[in-house]
Amino acid sequence: MNYKSTRNSAELVSSAEAIARGISKDGGLFVPEEIPQMTLEEIGELIEESYVQRAEIILSKFLTDFTADELGYCVRGAYTEEKFDSSKIAELAKFGENAYLLELWHGPTCAFKDMALQLLPYLLTVSVRKTVADKEVVILVATSGDTGKAALEGFKDVPGTRILVFYPENGVSPMQKLQMTTQEGGNVGVCAVKGNFDDAQTAVKAIFTDEKIRQQLADRGMMFSSANSINWGRLVPQIVYYISAYCDLLANGEIELGEKINIVVPTGNFGNILAAYYAKQMGLPVGRLICASNQNNILTDFINTGVYDRNRDFYTTSSPSMDILISSNLERLLYLLCGCDDAQVRRWYAELKETGKFTVSDEVREKIQAEFSAGFCGEEETLQTIRDTFEQYSYTCDPHTAVAVKVYEDYKKASGDQAKTLIASTASPYKFTNAVLQAISPETNPTDDFDDIRLLGLLTGTSAPQEISGLDGKEIRFTRSAAVDEMPQVVRELLSL
Repeated sequence: MNYKSTRNSAELVSSAEAIARGISKDGGLFVPEEIPQMTLEEIGELIEESYVQRAEIILSKFLTDFTADELGYCVRGAYTEEKFDSSKIAELAKFGENAYLLELWHGPTCAFKDMALQLLPYLLTVSVRKTVADKEVVILVATSGDTGKAALEGFKDVPGTRILVFYPENGVSPMQKLQMTTQEGGNVGVCAVKGNFDDAQTAVKAIFTDEKIRQQLADRGMMFSSANSINWGRLVPQIVYYISAYCDLLANGEIELGEKINIVVPTGNFGNILAAYYAKQMGLPVGRLICASNQNNILTDFINTGVYDRNRDFYTTSSPSMDILISSNLERLLYLLCGCDDAQVRRWYAELKETGKFTVSDEVREKIQAEFSAGFCGEEETLQTIRDTFEQYSYTCDPHTAVAVKVYEDYKKASGDQAKTLIASTASPYKFTNAVLQAISPETNPTDDFDDIRLLGLLTGTSAPQEISGLDGKEIRFTRSAAVDEMPQVVRELLSL
């Protein structure tokens, strides 16, 4: 199977080349020429398989230029019990009568990004070996919180790679920042950005397509790639866990084969919910895809109106991984829904760059609304949902998951839809102790981050993951902060260009 660019359908590359490059030279994102199909019988056959085996089978449908041995090496190296604290890799927790929380945070950085970023280094190194074997790969990352640490951990000391991460200086939680600034590894670099995530992401994309910097890299035997979900190698592993969760529901007797489920995803960059859309297009029985936004509700407005308008206030919230106004992966969906019309995609994104907004046709809007519902959750509602969930279910959720829970409850009341529903739970509550404590114990005065962690454990009867509690007293290695327009120079300096 070949891959093509959303901004140039004539450009065809293998899956290995798409993963190695990360983004097309024209700034477009790589998508598969066609979406492979799975029958209900094939899905049913996965019930007795492990997560690793399911991943090998599903990924083989997309990564057709990888041999079975290569895929096996990648998947079996990524999903191990040494890296994940559950043999199932992703866990299901019953939530009320008809809903299930899909816990995607049992990996080494306690966030759903581990599900893809433990696998991506393997996929990338194999891809480079298959396409440009003599190159050193420079992974360039903009993060709204979780991707940065997950990418740093995944690529730490991986031979033939370097990784540089930029995060918004005041746009991540204290624990997310500590995870990144204490990162070990001889090939890693971290820098704060005096701006928000959109500023950092836009600058990273510009650096990717800067011919002068690309040539400087080439002269030194280097090439850029990405660990953000603009890289197909980041997105395709996320398809796996939706199909795997459906199989777990079947195995647990919660649904019958062929029964449609709804899926709710808290999302800012649109990658996680896009993976669910791809799973549905493959043949997974899915009814509604429900997009949950925080106070930065640009995706909710877009799905409901067909107008994408980033000319609005930007909010820093307790769910920072969703504090995004430029949702990169939406481009992949729009490309599919407009009939792979690359010229139309170029026009939309030129408008976005020039005016900060674009409007899709009525036909495309209707196609979006046929698949997606959308809602958003403000800050007070987020904290109230954390509190209600703890009091009603004795379950402690992080702010991102709380946004999804609230949007699910609102959707259910408005629609009357009682279908079984999968809610993506994207991070451990211990990554956001300030917000969680404020919700379940408002009289608590935040003091020291690690005192808060211990208090949260006492209040909830849970234990902080070692990956978080072990940060106490760890040396801070990275303290640099830069303006957005200084980011290209930071890259040159860190790479000694």
